[in-house]
Amino acid sequence: MLIPTDVLDDTARRVAQSEAARKRVLGALRKGESPLNIDSPDRARMRLSRLHQDAPGFERLLGKSNFVEACVLERAVVVSRAVGRVTIRNAHRRVIGWGTGFMISRSLLMTNNHVLESAAVASRSQIEFNYQTGLDGKLLPPVTFELDPGAFFFTDRSLDFTVVAVRPDPTAREPLEAFGFCPLKPELGKVLIGEHLNVVQHPNGEPKQVAIRENTLTALLDDFLHYETDTAPGSSGSPVFNDQWEVVALHHSGVPARDENGNYLNLDGEPWDDRQGEQRLKWIANEGVRISRIFQRLMTVAPDHFKHELTGDTSSPVFSMPSSKPPKLDGTPTVGLTALSVGPTASGIGPSTPGVGLTVENDGSTTITLPVSLNIQVGAAGLLPTVPRSPAAPRVHPASVVAPVQPSGAGVSAPGVVAAMAEALAELERAREAPYYDSTEDVLDRDAYYEGVDLAANPEQLYEALHELLASTHHTKLRYKPAEHVYPLVDLQPNGMLRSIYSWKEFDPEHFIREDFRVELERAARLQEMMMLESSRGLEECIDLLEALLPYNCEHVVPQSWFSKKEPMRGDLHHLFACEVECNSFRGNIPYWDFPDFEEAERKDCGKRLATKFEPTNGKGEVARAVLYFLLRYPGEINATEQEYQEDRLRILVSWHKAHPVTEHERHRNRAIFRKQGNRNPLIDFPDLVDEIDFSQGLGLPP
Repeated sequence: MLIPTDVLDDTARRVAQSEAARKRVLGALRKGESPLNIDSPDRARMRLSRLHQDAPGFERLLGKSNFVEACVLERAVVVSRAVGRVTIRNAHRRVIGWGTGFMISRSLLMTNNHVLESAAVASRSQIEFNYQTGLDGKLLPPVTFELDPGAFFFTDRSLDFTVVAVRPDPTAREPLEAFGFCPLKPELGKVLIGEHLNVVQHPNGEPKQVAIRENTLTALLDDFLHYETDTAPGSSGSPVFNDQWEVVALHHSGVPARDENGNYLNLDGEPWDDRQGEQRLKWIANEGVRISRIFQRLMTVAPDHFKHELTGDTSSPVFSMPSSKPPKLDGTPTVGLTALSVGPTASGIGPSTPGVGLTVENDGSTTITLPVSLNIQVGAAGLLPTVPRSPAAPRVHPASVVAPVQPSGAGVSAPGVVAAMAEALAELERAREAPYYDSTEDVLDRDAYYEGVDLAANPEQLYEALHELLASTHHTKLRYKPAEHVYPLVDLQPNGMLRSIYSWKEFDPEHFIREDFRVELERAARLQEMMMLESSRGLEECIDLLEALLPYNCEHVVPQSWFSKKEPMRGDLHHLFACEVECNSFRGNIPYWDFPDFEEAERKDCGKRLATKFEPTNGKGEVARAVLYFLLRYPGEINATEQEYQEDRLRILVSWHKAHPVTEHERHRNRAIFRKQGNRNPLIDFPDLVDEIDFSQGLGLPP
C-alpha cells in the first residue's frame, strides 16, 4: 500500500527533529552502554519493575547481549499467528494493495488509517492469516476473513491507526479464535531507548516475515517511536514488539532518502518515481505509533463491550490463544479439532493425528472426524445398497466407468454415507420422472430475480449491480459434494444421462453417484491409514494426495487451486460439471485457450493442451458462461496472471459464449441451481448482456 505523501512528510519532519537524539543513542550503544543508562532513571525503574528483575542481574543482558530465554522463540511463533495480510480492494472489488494487520482482541483488528481509511474501504477488504511458508518451505493454506465495520470501526488520522471488527466464518479452514490476539498494554516502561525491537510483517504483500533483534529503539516522542529496522511498504500496520513480545508500537511509515533537490532516491541512489514501485525506495528510518497512546484514544470511543475485550480476560501477559499448544507449521490445523495421543486408549486405538478425530463406538463402528465426518463399520459384509432403477433409464456408455465396489474379505458399510447416497439416487429418480425444463415458469422466476437491476446501466455499474445481486441471493452455500448436488439433477441432460463436459461421452448418473460415494469411503479409510503410518505428513498434505489419487468425476471449470479450495467457491454449482476422471486430469488447472489449427498441441478426446493452454473439444459455451459467472460472483479470486486469466483471455471466453448459444441443458441447470442455492447465471438468462458488462473488474491483480 503506497504510503500517502503527507504521512511520509510528517514522519520525515519528526525524524529530522530527533536526529541529534538518535545519533547520541547510537553512539552510546557503540560504546557498550546499557539501555538502563541511556534512558531516563524513571523509565529504567519502570522497565525493571515490569520485568521483575533487579538492575545488576538484568543489566548484563538488556541491550548488550544476543542471549534470550528459549521461550522467546515459542512466543514469537504464537504471537505471529495473530498477524495477517490485509488485502485492500476498491469499489469494484479489485485488489489495489496490501498492508499488514493484527488482532488486538477476540474480534478486533488493528492496522493503519492509510491502509483502511474508511468503513467503506474496510467493508470491501479482508484479513488473510497463515500467508507464510511452513517448515517444508511450501506456503501454508491461507485462512481469510471478511471485515465487519458495521459491528465496529474507528479510525484516527493523526495517530494513523484503524480498528475494525472481523467477521467470523464458520466455513473457514480454522476459526477466527484459532489465531489468538496480541493485547494492547497501556502501561509505560515496555521498552527502553537502545533496546531491541521485533517486527512481524507482510512486506510488499509478500508472505509473512520477521525482523528480529536487529532493530533498535533510537528515539521516544510523545506519540511516536523511532527505530531502525528492515521494514518495507507492505509492512504498514505491522505490530512492533519488545523482546518479551509485548506490542509496543504500530508501524506506520518509513522515511525515504532524498537528494539535495528533495527527490526520493531508489536503492541504487538514483532518483525514484512511482513507476519503479515502492519496494525500490531507499528507507533511512522508521516510525511507529506508541501503543499506550492508541490505547488511550480507543478507551474514549469504544463501546463498553469492546472496552472489556481490550482490557480484560487475557490468558497471558503477552498474547492470548485458545490453546497452549504451538501451531503446526506444515499446514495442519491444531485449534478446534481433535488431537489424539499415541498408544492405547480407552477405545483401544489412538493414532497421534492433530486435526483428525477417531472414535470407536459401542456398536463397533469407527467415526473419523475430518472436515467431514464419516461413520465406517468394519466387519459387516455387504455392498452399498442398490436403489431400484426406473425401467426407462437409458443404458450407460461403457467407457471410463469404474465397476461398482466389490467386497474384499469383510465388506465396508457406512450408514451415514449410505443414507446420503440413497437420497441422491431417490432425487435422480424424481428428476427423471418430472418434466425436464418448464420455460414458462423459469421466465417468470428470471424476471422477478432481476427486477431491481438496471440492465441498461454502463458496463462498470452493471458489473457492480450484478455482483451484488449474485452475492446477496446466494443464500444456500453448498459444500462440495457432486454426488449429492450435481449428478442427481443439476447436470442431467434431456435424456436423463450425464454428459462429460469436454468429451461429451454419456454416462449413467447412477454410476457416477455410486462411484463418488465409494471414493468418499475409500478416501476416509486411506486417510486413517496414512495418518497412523505416515506421521511426517500433515493433514492437508494427506487430503491433497488422496484427492489426486482418488478423484471425483466432477470438473471445476475454475480450478480449485486458483482459489485455494475455499468455500463457497468450491461448492458453487454454477461452475461444477460432470467430467470423467481422464479429462479432468488432462485439463488440470490450465486456463482455456483457442489454438490455431497450425499450432502443435497434445491431443485427446477431451481437447488440446500445452503447458499453459487448454482448449476443450466440446462444452466451450458452457464453460465460458460458467467462468464469466465466477468473475461476477467472486471478484478478485481469478488473478490476471499467465497461469490463470489475463484480460486478453477474456476475449476468448466472450467469443465462445457468442459462438455456442445457450442450450436447454444450461437453462435446466440454471433453474435447478437457482432453486438449490438461490442465485442465477446472467449470461444464461440474458446472453446479449455479454458486451454490456466489464468483466475485467472481476480479475485480481498479479500476486
